[in-house]
Amino acid sequence: MLAVSHFNSSASPLVPRLADGGGGLVEAMVTAVGQLQQENVTSPQNQIGGTIVVVLFMSLGIFSNIVALFILVNAYSLQRRRSKATFLLFATSLVITDFFGHVIPGAMVLRLYLIGGVSPEDFGSSDGMCQFLGGSMVFFGLCPLFMGCAMAAERCLGVTKPLLHSSLVTKTRTKVCLSAIWLAALCVALLPCFQLGSYTYQEPRTWCFINVLNDTKEVDVAFVALFSGLGLTSLAVALVCNTISGLTLVLARIRRRPGSHHSARSHDIEMVAQLVGIMVTSCICWSPLLIFALMSVKRPIGANPSNYETLMHMGVRLATWNQILDPWVYILLRRTVLRKIYLIVKCQAGMRGGVIGRWEKSSFPSLDQKEVSQV
Repeated sequence: MLAVSHFNSSASPLVPRLADGGGGLVEAMVTAVGQLQQENVTSPQNQIGGTIVVVLFMSLGIFSNIVALFILVNAYSLQRRRSKATFLLFATSLVITDFFGHVIPGAMVLRLYLIGGVSPEDFGSSDGMCQFLGGSMVFFGLCPLFMGCAMAAERCLGVTKPLLHSSLVTKTRTKVCLSAIWLAALCVALLPCFQLGSYTYQEPRTWCFINVLNDTKEVDVAFVALFSGLGLTSLAVALVCNTISGLTLVLARIRRRPGSHHSARSHDIEMVAQLVGIMVTSCICWSPLLIFALMSVKRPIGANPSNYETLMHMGVRLATWNQILDPWVYILLRRTVLRKIYLIVKCQAGMRGGVIGRWEKSSFPSLDQKEVSQV
């Protein structure tokens, strides 16, 4: 998904009003953010600026995903460890999904920018393009969250119960799991086709999403609750699984006898580090939109809708970065890079002995070893 507009910040400074009786922090935040008045997307200057931003975002996202995909495909073709191959299959599928999730909605947003957005009389309605764009955003939004959750659960099982993992997790079952994830996300995205929710154009008339502001019905509320609930639940499960995996690895490192070697753990360290990076990125990028959607559809009676339109717009701009940052998590958090970072930190800090010193460079084998060169 692509950034869809700019904000005009020339309005008066943001001064939340908390003193007026009954005004809570959420209402103050909404009112403050609402003071950011949106520019008219149909003006030539904003249209050109928005088009440039969308093109830059698309170029950056395409480049990031192609680089990560090349590294992942090469590593997967050379990998012989089954647990690592399973992780790489998940990661490759995630990058491919992010790539299409960046290009397909981005192309439609770019088209809307080029025509100056939908006309005011069409705003609040839903045509074929809006249905496809809204469905794409829901589908490509849920898929990375589901995959991150599945990857965290798979690694948690591999770290805590390696024997059970080796007997349960296979390439075939991994592919079935991926197919189930894509199918589940597609089923949620297609709910409006069965009158179970709806998609509408959103301010500033350059993107479509679930109807959370204009004449919402009970099915719209249920649809938003389902989308946000699934997303937040996936993030919570990933957080729990990654925490368990990380603590298990730390305890295993502390209990390990000095001088002993366990090269297999280096794979687990690498994969858990990447999963934590993916989880943190998803939390930062997706949590605002998931929360703002719930806030908007359950806003107090009489609240100014434009304030919530601004929040939704900010949320989708943050969500845009997820598909750009995800590939760099894998690119930067590989063993070769982690080992270099470790050596630099150890050299700078002058660490000697102790628990931290046990994270010796045997955890990240030499770069000339065949196992690392494959990744």
